[in-house]
Amino acid sequence: MISIVIPVYNEARIVQDAAAELCRKLDDLRWEYELILAENGSRDGTLQLLEELPAALPRVRWLHEEKPNYGRALKRGILEARGEVVICDEIDLCDVDFYLRALPLLEQGADMVVGSKAMKGANDSRPWVRRVATRVINLLLRVATGFRGTDTHGLKAFKRERLTDVARACLVERDLFASEFVIRAQRMGRDVREIPIALHEKRPPSTALLRRVPRVLKGLIELGWTIRIRHR
Repeated sequence: MISIVIPVYNEARIVQDAAAELCRKLDDLRWEYELILAENGSRDGTLQLLEELPAALPRVRWLHEEKPNYGRALKRGILEARGEVVICDEIDLCDVDFYLRALPLLEQGADMVVGSKAMKGANDSRPWVRRVATRVINLLLRVATGFRGTDTHGLKAFKRERLTDVARACLVERDLFASEFVIRAQRMGRDVREIPIALHEKRPPSTALLRRVPRVLKGLIELGWTIRIRHR
């Protein structure tokens, strides 16, 4: 079985339609799957909509965190997933094409496949400011942690039995859990590969970029200290 884990925060406008469309595509593929929607701190009625979803979409289950915390919600979803393969996605992407390209790589021996929006061959249609921000963060991650790659945030597929201990070892939450997850997988000897993706978001980001900058910088310092200095 495959588990798809998607954190959701203030997604009342699209969560029901996006979940229904994703389930329809996966049903058409005749996959055995569960869709885990990890809600965290929404204030727009998202939680109430999630409570209604399993009646119409029986393969959907949802989790709830009181405070907005993307990383904590994603980590919890990963640790509670039941599938042999876990796929981390975003509610405004639901990129089944990535799933189809990543699964054969896992079957061939990869432990994790990262969908990169920054490597050669990728098509990132986001505003230029966000594209630049991705490259700056990746540069800082390389300097702070020794990261080897082009992207850490967003689409991932991995073998649950090979990555559960990596997820449990991660210490940083919020914006940089996804980055720490990939970096620790590399440092713990897992076979991490990248494939390019075409990124076309369905709506503007739910959290403004400038509001995230102080949190991301604080998280980078914490992550660099944890990995480089404390060696944890």
